[in-house]
Amino acid sequence: MNRLDEEYEKIYPKIYAFFYAKTGNQTTAQDLCQDTFYEACKNITSFNSHSTLSTWIFSIAINLLKKYYRKNKYQQSLMQKLAIIPETEIHSLEGLAEINEDTKILLHHISKLDDAAREIVLLRIYGELSFTEIGSLIGKSENYARVTFHRLKLKVQKLMEVTL
Repeated sequence: MNRLDEEYEKIYPKIYAFFYAKTGNQTTAQDLCQDTFYEACKNITSFNSHSTLSTWIFSIAINLLKKYYRKNKYQQSLMQKLAIIPETEIHSLEGLAEINEDTKILLHHISKLDDAAREIVLLRIYGELSFTEIGSLIGKSENYARVTFHRLKLKVQKLMEVTL
């Protein structure tokens, strides 16, 4: 098993969760995951070890997601997409926790954050990336990613207390 195969086994669930959180669609998330790893395999020679392989693959995923948004003129909020997913599809998703009312409220509050903030939160929660990796992906320092995530977490927690 080569290094990319090992990374695939480790990171696929994280990439899938990231895409699912961003698109709200199981099929789209799976397609984008396949495209991400196809691009990674095709361009593995361009990997220069300035970052981890995981971070490099996530940067491919983020670029594919941007291309997907441009192509489909995706403008709906995360909650609008979650509202149209049939309950049977929600319960059949592998690797994702059951989306209950608290999770819907949490996702609603996350969807209200500005794009940059939402990206940091989703990369940390669903992508399970380190602050170093997040900082690298967004072009900021590890400390910026850490402090920003902490502040956003406190903000969302406060909103959750008010809602619940």
